[in-house]
Amino acid sequence: MPGRNERRAMSGLQPHPIALTIAGSDSGGGAGIQADLKTFSALGVYGASVITAITAQNTRTVAAVEPVSPAMVAAQIDAVFGDLEVRAIKIGMVGGVDAITVVADRLAALLADNPVPVVLDPVMVAKSGDALLPDEAVSALREQLIPLATVLTPNLPEAARLLDREPAATPEEMRRQGEALRALGAAHVLMKGGHATEDTCTDLLVGSEPLILTAPRQQTHNTHGTGCSLSSAIAAGLAQGLTVAQAATRAHGWLQGAIARADELAVGLGHGPVHHFHQLWRQA
Repeated sequence: MPGRNERRAMSGLQPHPIALTIAGSDSGGGAGIQADLKTFSALGVYGASVITAITAQNTRTVAAVEPVSPAMVAAQIDAVFGDLEVRAIKIGMVGGVDAITVVADRLAALLADNPVPVVLDPVMVAKSGDALLPDEAVSALREQLIPLATVLTPNLPEAARLLDREPAATPEEMRRQGEALRALGAAHVLMKGGHATEDTCTDLLVGSEPLILTAPRQQTHNTHGTGCSLSSAIAAGLAQGLTVAQAATRAHGWLQGAIARADELAVGLGHGPVHHFHQLWRQA
């Protein structure tokens, strides 16, 4: 029987870009796996998924979190890579130490022969303020997953926690913390400035393609899933062959549009989601 490449050559079809998200499920649909898959679809990329945890979550709170067994996480990764031609990976909420270890071990083995870009979003706290990463897992994430990252996308509190420092308060401190995170193994670090208090939000890409991305702060409470969606948008761009700087620039602009139109959705009573399909639903 012909293999995958032979069958594709016979059909004359070109492979569609595929991105994989490894993250937790958000039952409210605004963040996590759900936001990642919406982002991939909105940007023209086919999305596959590996679920690391299930949350009972809405726009106001995270009521419960139940981890998926490490064996099942590994089985999902093996199933995806055993059939799909993954071109980029986004890693979000990974839960505890055991899940981090199995994800790191599986990806290190799989990517040794077939390297693809990895975008790591070090999810630690939900928009509601609920903790999503236990303290004992922070060092495991730092030591096992950051060295696999093509792009690490921490917000200012996450970067500070990874480095055991205070959150950066100036662009120069953001740059220094980004370089310190690169020293842990990440090729590029996108320091996200949304938690700063200025009227302008500044994201700083630290690495071989340095970049400053700015946007006016938008007045909305509906920002649930911004971090998940931004990292997924970067992964989508990398799956499509963009450089890191190109993918970050496009993702930044797309997310600003998703935030600008978030209030149109009117989902939930708390921090509602951004509008992932703002470009497509406008046309409809």
